[in-house]
Amino acid sequence: MSIDQGLPPHVQLVQIALGTTVTQILRAAAELGIADQLADGPKTAEEISGTLGTHAPSLHRLMRTLASIGILKQGAEHRYALTPLGDALRADAPGGGRATLLTLGSEWWNRMMEELPYSVRTGKSGFEKALGMPIFEFIGQSPVRASMFSETMVGFHGAEPPAVAAAYDFSQFKTIVDVGGATGNLLTTILGTHPGPQGILFDMPHVVRDAPALIQSRGLTDRVKIESGSFFESVPAGADAYVLSHVIHDWSEEQCLTILRHCHRAMMPESKLLLVEMVLPEGEAPHPGKTLDIVMLVGPGGQERTPPEYEALLAKAGFRVARVVPTASPVSIVEAVKA
Repeated sequence: MSIDQGLPPHVQLVQIALGTTVTQILRAAAELGIADQLADGPKTAEEISGTLGTHAPSLHRLMRTLASIGILKQGAEHRYALTPLGDALRADAPGGGRATLLTLGSEWWNRMMEELPYSVRTGKSGFEKALGMPIFEFIGQSPVRASMFSETMVGFHGAEPPAVAAAYDFSQFKTIVDVGGATGNLLTTILGTHPGPQGILFDMPHVVRDAPALIQSRGLTDRVKIESGSFFESVPAGADAYVLSHVIHDWSEEQCLTILRHCHRAMMPESKLLLVEMVLPEGEAPHPGKTLDIVMLVGPGGQERTPPEYEALLAKAGFRVARVVPTASPVSIVEAVKA
């Protein structure tokens, strides 16, 4: 939402805080499926309220508000059409926008974020305090929730895979393991850009369940092998490159070292470790990773890191940072080799 910099500071603070209300407005639109009802052309609230099971006057008020923030466009006789932003809310729209809004507006996400003061006071996961279990255990309990979360990650990080594939020469490798690669969005983007390598997608069984459909849709079934397992126990051995995208930021330092040491053990002497993360700039420079760092604190209990912090962490696991490669997205590629 737009903040009027000319207003007194306390008024600007209130405007910022109202962002949570906008999140719930968007979540309601996603949950009700308004965008899907308008996909074939403009309609009034009265015309779609029966299908949606809503109170028509109240639906009109929601649609009017959605128009005021650029999701819909209001025409004559209160007929509403989708804008490009609204079109991204369709259930079948690429990019995971709908799933991301449903996650950010969910009851469990809000319960987690309410425990941020607790996490700041203790350094512990607010999610575990609020829901009584680690976040990934909670997500894994429901196939629907797990699929929604995988799609949400595409929504969060959707611009990153093409930028990562373009920024680094993956063609030098014969085999690439995507450790904790979920449905294979990053791996298939890399392989689609670099036709030489073969890929191994490695993640928990309930996470890779949705991977075959994506891999097949991108014509890469013959180049991607799916292996299921836990990176806390082992990772596939003998590959040329090990990619971990938004994995290390999820976990405590002790858990990170376990994952990294398993990678170290599986790697050949000349193999490379590639961490795709939002590497934080020093100082007060704005960066989306600084907000994500707070989500990591209160959610799984992990953290984002600066370049020196990655060097220190990787050194403990027997690695040396060779370079940090920026991309055209907020993430960088931390390239490490065996020390």
